[in-house]
Amino acid sequence: MGTPIVTISRHIIDMERQFPEATGAFSAILQDIAFAAKLIAREVNMAGLVDILGGTDERNIHGEEVQKLDAWAHDVIFKALDHCGHLACMASEESEEFLPIPDKFRAGKYVLLYDPLDGSSNIEANISIGTIFSIHRKITEGERGTEQDCIQPGRDQVAAGYVVYGSSTMLVYTTGHGVHGFTLDPSIGEFLLSHPDMKIPKPGQRIYSVNEGYYSKWTSGQRAFVDHLKNADGSNPKPFSLRYTGSLVADFHRTLLYGGLFMYPGDSKHAEGKLRLLYEAAPLAFMAEQAGGRASTGEVDIRDVMPVSLHQRIPLYIGSKDCVDLAEEYLKQDVLIEAK
Repeated sequence: MGTPIVTISRHIIDMERQFPEATGAFSAILQDIAFAAKLIAREVNMAGLVDILGGTDERNIHGEEVQKLDAWAHDVIFKALDHCGHLACMASEESEEFLPIPDKFRAGKYVLLYDPLDGSSNIEANISIGTIFSIHRKITEGERGTEQDCIQPGRDQVAAGYVVYGSSTMLVYTTGHGVHGFTLDPSIGEFLLSHPDMKIPKPGQRIYSVNEGYYSKWTSGQRAFVDHLKNADGSNPKPFSLRYTGSLVADFHRTLLYGGLFMYPGDSKHAEGKLRLLYEAAPLAFMAEQAGGRASTGEVDIRDVMPVSLHQRIPLYIGSKDCVDLAEEYLKQDVLIEAK
């Protein structure tokens, strides 16, 4: 009958069997996330046909205009997982405070952090957008979770993943045992294993992804690095190609499949960068490492950064290990200049 059809539910259960001490709680969380992703995918595919495009005339904690679909996706994920009894609390990029589990429901031993709809400014342009999630174990005492449970370093993640809503809907995740991708078959409503044990290719394609509109605001080291990549300084006989969509999930997904480098550096206006450590950088860093790549702030591994707040921002360099290593070498020029 050829290759067996493996649904995400079957794959999660098969992975769970490798750990006799497993209770099933962790697997249930992943399956609930997959269910929420199906709901969001359906609504994304209906955008333009129903009244879900445009903004809400509100701004989130980051000062960004909240899109209707942003707010809707935030609620869908929360309501899909608040009653399962396996989470102690949640945190969302769209919420200023952490999200306690309602008192009427049991609380569990895990914590979920999520960016409900990354790249939402691209919704009306019909460019791929996505959902990013990260799972930690509860670390505080007591039955209910606290903000402290949400503010943990990336090394302490037990799972991370993303969903990309594009020409097809894909859910990609890791539990620390490889990266696996599942494509949604809309005819049966199931995520099917399509990309087992994903690895960033070696050598990968020579692609870099960055918003060069901020070039004048970058440090000298960052400018020199990009000039090298595209051979603007004559130092690179095999220049890289630029690919940038403005949707982190879409750009990272391409990098995971083809190799290369995505970066969102700090600049003179936002020295700390603009991406969120807990909801974006840390979960994707976990996945990059599991796929044989790296993720760095430009100085240290993303997963080694100790967070200090729920909405902390951070620079991000992520993709093929050799590309991230090279970025760090160029960025050392900034350190030397400051030392002088």
